[in-house]
Amino acid sequence: MSVERDRVVIKGATPGAVYWGIMTLDQLLLGDVCRSAGARIAPVYIDDTPRFAYRALMLDPARHFLPVKDVKFFIDQMVRYKYNVLQLHLTDDQGWRVEIRKYPALTAVGANRNPQGGNEGPDNGFYSQEELKELVRYAAERNVEIVPELDIPGHTVAVLAAFPELGCPHTESVQKVMGETVNLMLCAGNDKVYKLYEDIIQEVAAIFPSKRIHLGGDEAIIEENWMRCERCRALMKEKGYAKVSELMGYFFGRILPYVRDNGKEAILWCELDNIRMPVSGYLFPYPQDVTLVTWRYGLTPFCMDLTLQHGHQLIMAPGEYAYLDYPQWPGDLPEFNNWGMPVTSLETCYRFDPGYGRPATEQNHILGIMGTLWGEAIKAINRVTYMTYPRALALAEAGWTRMEFRKWDSFRERLYPNLMNLMRHGVSVRAPFEIGR
Repeated sequence: MSVERDRVVIKGATPGAVYWGIMTLDQLLLGDVCRSAGARIAPVYIDDTPRFAYRALMLDPARHFLPVKDVKFFIDQMVRYKYNVLQLHLTDDQGWRVEIRKYPALTAVGANRNPQGGNEGPDNGFYSQEELKELVRYAAERNVEIVPELDIPGHTVAVLAAFPELGCPHTESVQKVMGETVNLMLCAGNDKVYKLYEDIIQEVAAIFPSKRIHLGGDEAIIEENWMRCERCRALMKEKGYAKVSELMGYFFGRILPYVRDNGKEAILWCELDNIRMPVSGYLFPYPQDVTLVTWRYGLTPFCMDLTLQHGHQLIMAPGEYAYLDYPQWPGDLPEFNNWGMPVTSLETCYRFDPGYGRPATEQNHILGIMGTLWGEAIKAINRVTYMTYPRALALAEAGWTRMEFRKWDSFRERLYPNLMNLMRHGVSVRAPFEIGR
């Protein structure tokens, strides 16, 4: 981009690159014009390229539903900071939010956990396929790709509320109450599970043109479910499995071909053989074509080692830097859902180096970064943006700018014009009083 006396010239190799150049111009207008009595941009030449191709934010309408207009509003803000992927967490214990025409019970039951709550959230609601296609078009016009997430085999109470026979037999008498019942899973030994998800993946793949589908794979309470299940234990014996974690490999070994058959690639949360140190390896052997997301607090260095060793692409979303549902300051989170989350301050987010200071040869498999906003305590768009901004501004620089060009003091100086501009656009933000001016 060249800013000259009488013109601005923006060039890029693709339309998307030109679009991000326009966003750079937008940032210059906030900086120079706000400080210039003559409202002028100083002459400048910028030759720029992102550090990472994949720069994502994640929304969680499964826990608390967000109407389409709110998701569009969220997209409008994220593109200003050159995020190009929105991951939509569409299914969880608390709700099923995507219309599947072959199985209307998924939304008739799974999208309505509060009979007195109305049709448009926060407890109830779902997106029709036509609404999602419109959302995809809206995002694409702004250079954003939408990646759907269907979390399996855990986080599936909404599915089991609609189809209780898909759980392990010992859970058939359990009342599956969305938002209250947790730690139940799909049964790995039930063939009906695989037929259901073959059909679901086919419909979801037709809605979203993204080449990626996220299938979760996290926090599967396998010992309490599959180890207590007669079908699953019989399957383990038949296959000669010594550990129940091997059933995770079997489960995804049956599910992932449906993803490939629809021309897609799978993303999974990276799970290790322990949820804290010490760890020695993956929970189960991930197929080569699966992209993994590192997320567990403190375990990212080990995920980096494993993905480099096994040749997996990696998306960086470590809890200590990129979990936007964590409080920004002590007392910043509604106590009804604060299970002891650590504070993740704005400065902490800014200090995030997605490469963890490693040599370039050990970073080549890193696809990009993602800020995740889990929705258990997020009931409305104002709370969504309050928890997202300004921390998403810090993560945006982690995804775009190489470490040698990032300075905390420079970021602080540039922050306030951006916060003022966000507020002018009706965005609820948190004022980071602790960093001063």
